[in-house]
Amino acid sequence: MRHIPNLLTVLRMLLTVPLAWLLRDGRFDTALIVALVAGFSDALDGFLAKRFSWQSRLGGLLDPVADKLLLIACFVGLAEVGALPVWLAAVVIGRDVVIVSGAVAYHNLVGPLTAEPSLLSKLTTTLQIVLVLATLLHLSRFAEWPTWFNLALLSAVTFTTLASGIDYVVRWSFKAWRETHPQRSDPQ
Repeated sequence: MRHIPNLLTVLRMLLTVPLAWLLRDGRFDTALIVALVAGFSDALDGFLAKRFSWQSRLGGLLDPVADKLLLIACFVGLAEVGALPVWLAAVVIGRDVVIVSGAVAYHNLVGPLTAEPSLLSKLTTTLQIVLVLATLLHLSRFAEWPTWFNLALLSAVTFTTLASGIDYVVRWSFKAWRETHPQRSDPQ
């Protein structure tokens, strides 16, 4: 039973393929349903892991990977059909590449890494999800948004994505510096 959260996470990863295919084919109603199922599975696996103490190191690694795969598939798919700007997809993917590259470098050069998402990073992910869902709702014709709402959401996602990417680089660079250059006490 304790592996159910990890199985849900793997399911979420597998949903990336049909989601990307549906977006590319312009089947936005079905893509919205798949995205909602993925979101529900994310909430469910988190709830189960915490409620029954089924957390695992593997789950801690797989969960953010599944989230990133889905978001990247959505941003690329929505940019491909012209629903989101290509440059925004590049910013979102670029941030994730920088974070993953930094994490690998830290692990290899400094030592074991414990994932510590910041509040800004959580806000960024939340805004990215809201933008994807709002765009899918709009494309599915379930909801119409005023132009100012779309521009505000695009601006917020752009700003927080860039800011959180910079924040990760600065924070983890300082942390790596402190780990590799410990303070020396003055001999007296």
